[in-house]
Amino acid sequence: MITGRASCGMQYAVRRSGSAVAYCSLSIGAGTRYEDGFHSGIAHFTEHTLFKGTGRKNASAINSYLDRLGGELNAYTTKEEIVLHSTVLKEDLKKAASLLLELATEATFPEAEIRTERGVVIDEIKSYKDSPSDDIYDRFEEKLFNGHPLSKPILGTAKSIKEITPDELRQYIAEKFLPERMAFTVVADIDEKRMEEMLLKLVDKAFSGKTSCLSQWSAPKDMLPCNCFDETIVNKNNEANAVIGGLAPSLYSGRERLATILLGNILGGPASNSILNSILREKNGWVYGVESSYTQYADTGIMAICLGCEKENLDKCLSAVKKEIIKIQTIELSDKRLAAAKKQLLGQLAISSDNGEAQCLSMGKSLLAYGKIQTTAETVRQVESVTAAEIRDAARKIFAPGLTSRMIML
Repeated sequence: MITGRASCGMQYAVRRSGSAVAYCSLSIGAGTRYEDGFHSGIAHFTEHTLFKGTGRKNASAINSYLDRLGGELNAYTTKEEIVLHSTVLKEDLKKAASLLLELATEATFPEAEIRTERGVVIDEIKSYKDSPSDDIYDRFEEKLFNGHPLSKPILGTAKSIKEITPDELRQYIAEKFLPERMAFTVVADIDEKRMEEMLLKLVDKAFSGKTSCLSQWSAPKDMLPCNCFDETIVNKNNEANAVIGGLAPSLYSGRERLATILLGNILGGPASNSILNSILREKNGWVYGVESSYTQYADTGIMAICLGCEKENLDKCLSAVKKEIIKIQTIELSDKRLAAAKKQLLGQLAISSDNGEAQCLSMGKSLLAYGKIQTTAETVRQVESVTAAEIRDAARKIFAPGLTSRMIML
């Protein structure tokens, strides 16, 4: 793997794979938390409307540019990033990379296309409101981060989306789409030096003649206060949904972060043998689904246990969750169980890293957050070093009485 920084300030990484398929992504530190001074939801709306026209291509040409090669073009927005990414045959990598840079630097935001896309995004907002599990999590996060930029909904509101103009979109990318806030990553079966040379030429061309208003950029790292609550929302749903959790370690929290990742996987990870899956779903059949999620931001994180069930099972589920949290806060994992938990997590990470697209996206996030990409050996060493006491302490801290929030939707 080769990593570096282009003359314009953009970070990059290229890694050789053994596949005929190539992956590239452009990660931009311009997510929802950076919308101050703009309408709510503009980051996500920008992501949607970048595809609606550039100085060289209209929306139809953009949509078909990689499709006719058998490739794919996609994008997503998080609280901290906008990510454009594509998948193509390796011989078409240059075309894919060039298109991503064109979208990020030459988008024109045609008025007619913007009007159409407003309806698409407003429909997306409505669909989230119609999904109790999505709606309650958004509400939980908004309340937990109340008063902080992380509280903003990624999609915005129907009202705010209606008020976003093409000029505001142009202003957003002028202020946020700066090369020093970007990371370009490539995974392909091509000589790494050749990929680096190709990418640097494309980046230099894309940013030629463009000046940046910032000489340096770094993600925020100031912790925020905890807003605790216990709220029940009556929506007359057919099912009950609940979210229990609180603030957790940030991207920069080192060993605490790794202990929290293991804690989340043990409590309610994707495997059916996680504690809450075993008890609530497999053993008793009380829930439609249950999971423990851990989202890491620059200055904080959030760990949340989310479940959906029949209303008559809610009290039993909440009682079981509380009981298992207390147990993991009180009793350290045995050596055997700790070793098994670490092996399971490392196996999941290895399988994920074998996916070229997942690897490419992960590389971009790492570059934006840390300015480097950790090796597999370093990851294994760090996970193996986590102790049972650190996992217990993570549970005590995150789910401490007076620091744990709960939201129920009926």
